[in-house]
Amino acid sequence: MVHFRSAILVRVLFILTLAGSAYGQSAPAQDVERYFDEGSRALAGGQYSKAEQNYEKLATLEPGVAEVHATLGLIYFQEGKFDRAVPELQRALKLKPGLPRADSLLAMCRAEMGDYKEALPGLEKCFRQSADSTIKRMCGLQLTRTYTDVSRDSKAVETALELTRLYPDDPEVLYNTGKIYGNFAFLTMQKLGQVAPNSLWKHLAAAEAEESQGATDAAVGEYREVLKIDPNHPNIHFRIGRTLLARAEGKAGGTDLAEATTEFEQELLLDPGNANAAYELAEIHRKAGQLENAQKYFDIAVANYPNFEEAHVGLAATLMALQKPESALPNLEKAVALNPDDSVAWYRLAQVDRALNKEADQRKALAEFQRIRSQGADRLRGQSNAEITQQQLDPEANP
Repeated sequence: MVHFRSAILVRVLFILTLAGSAYGQSAPAQDVERYFDEGSRALAGGQYSKAEQNYEKLATLEPGVAEVHATLGLIYFQEGKFDRAVPELQRALKLKPGLPRADSLLAMCRAEMGDYKEALPGLEKCFRQSADSTIKRMCGLQLTRTYTDVSRDSKAVETALELTRLYPDDPEVLYNTGKIYGNFAFLTMQKLGQVAPNSLWKHLAAAEAEESQGATDAAVGEYREVLKIDPNHPNIHFRIGRTLLARAEGKAGGTDLAEATTEFEQELLLDPGNANAAYELAEIHRKAGQLENAQKYFDIAVANYPNFEEAHVGLAATLMALQKPESALPNLEKAVALNPDDSVAWYRLAQVDRALNKEADQRKALAEFQRIRSQGADRLRGQSNAEITQQQLDPEANP
């Protein structure tokens, strides 16, 4: 079990009201005050061993004070001594059932010990009802792990989604919820293989997994199994084409590029509105110097997906090569409006401005290009960035 302990608990978990009058009359007041002061200072400073010694003495002197046992339970929790924390917290709650946050800490201790059945009700109550953001976060993290450990994976995902909504920029939350999502995805795909090992969906899942791992041959084989089951299944020819392009990378021409072209053409026959397939065909033709064909397919891409930034950038490059800077200009203006951090779009816009003798606009475009490059890297360009070939500066470009 991962320990979600934090020194911040010292400040937020218990706001104790241990004034001198809170203690019984049987213990020497001077000793009680000394142990309390020294223990509290040690606890606030993260000196848990010293705090433990003082609060253990306090618990002996004042066994009927709930806050003492609760604080001692907190100290044990911070030290990872969960088996010792549990009885102290139970004692505190027996003495004062409404003691703030003690039940939440008790539930987290039980979860750390693997006592999931006992821990779950308290963790669920804490995560649903706590008004304290820090406590709610800690209970939520423990709750996702506990649900996973008792194989209630859908509840773990449900809790992870809520944690991500509540703490969208918390690195620990993002790390742990990401693991929850990944585990759930794995279990779901595993179940798919069990209930439908020969289904289209099993082959599709396998193909995507192989493609993501760079196993191009295996991915193409699985995609073709999908087509055997459903020859008209959407986007499969496109995916085969993309996989073949990855396999052809670094090669000069070859059968992979020719086969990829055929696959993209086949996809467009099945789905004439597939902007991604049209874009890939356009880019293949552009790089081959077949500019009229490139323009035709880029036009198809932007007609079906007007906010396709990469297609606007590619179309502009094609139009510039055809000596049509006036036609290229609106495509690049659209591209930088869609993504102001695309260095390729800004550089090509500077080229267009130079061709049109727009010196001030050219200087502005080059300044934006240099700004982005000085930051080290462009932002991802467009929602379909991972799905299509990115535009790049031509090798002869000299920024």
